[in-house]
Amino acid sequence: MHDLKRRLDASPRLHVAICVAGIMGSLLLYSILQERIMTIPFGASRERYQSSLFLVLSNRLVSSLTALICLVVSRQTFAPTAPLYSYAAVSLSNVVATTCQYEALKYVSFPVQTLGKCAKMIPVMIWGSIIMRRSYKPKDYTQAAIITLGATLFLMSGSVSSKASKTTSSLWGLALMLTYLGFDGFTSTFQDKLFTGFKMSVFNQMLYTNLFSAGISFTGLMGSGQLRSALLFQMRHPDAMFYILLLSLSATLGQLFIIYTIRTFGALTFATAMTTRQFVSILLSCLIFLHPLSMGQWVGTAMVFGALFHKIFGRKGAPAAKGAPHESSRLMA
Repeated sequence: MHDLKRRLDASPRLHVAICVAGIMGSLLLYSILQERIMTIPFGASRERYQSSLFLVLSNRLVSSLTALICLVVSRQTFAPTAPLYSYAAVSLSNVVATTCQYEALKYVSFPVQTLGKCAKMIPVMIWGSIIMRRSYKPKDYTQAAIITLGATLFLMSGSVSSKASKTTSSLWGLALMLTYLGFDGFTSTFQDKLFTGFKMSVFNQMLYTNLFSAGISFTGLMGSGQLRSALLFQMRHPDAMFYILLLSLSATLGQLFIIYTIRTFGALTFATAMTTRQFVSILLSCLIFLHPLSMGQWVGTAMVFGALFHKIFGRKGAPAAKGAPHESSRLMA
């Protein structure tokens, strides 16, 4: 282990390449599995998977177990360092956001969902102004406007419906994405506030937010009667259980790579890897799941990612400080 660390320290390019490959590999797999589970029927009966809440529960249980192991290995405190209601607030908004994200794939295509997620800087700016009392520069609003314009062009220039839905239901999918953006923006901003206001480790917050999220998801499954049907579905289709486990593992592995990358190389490297991953995931989705995009949609995509890359590389002065822990938790969706 020490020999490997010495080799990585002696070769920074190899070190950063491994980190970026880890982020992109785990989250690209997560993207592909997400679309596979939610949009393609299982078995000879062509039965579609329905329970988004069960996916959330599975993800959060795996992440909770991983955070627990990391706390034991690193010998950090298990005690909550913030009021429990703070973790609960983050968890509730995260469960709503993640459920909307999965549900949206029933009604809109994966490229639409991914491009919509790129517009999260707009609700983050709104919540940042309300919760953190932050002010933003004119260029931030300009970049947000370009991203919004690009996303609008994408939506108006071609089909946005999922293959699993009727065309008329795509409006419901877009409504789900708007709900996702609102709650996800609150989640990341409130997590930022927790890290700023309380001295807590990444794994401490990861443990408690995921435990609360698992509890909320389980309660929702029991209350809606989905738990039994979700378990019966997996008994009928064991391959679905395999995909769900792989989805949860890839999401958790992605969180760990993000934490390590931010602490070692800073938020700039992380942001570059994440933005590139989102663009590549759209390309892979178009190739694997055959989503044809019109010329206008490609132009809209270029506008969105052009603005994002400009935001990353157009910063003046030193890159963001390494180890900004709150950035890592934004993968939770």
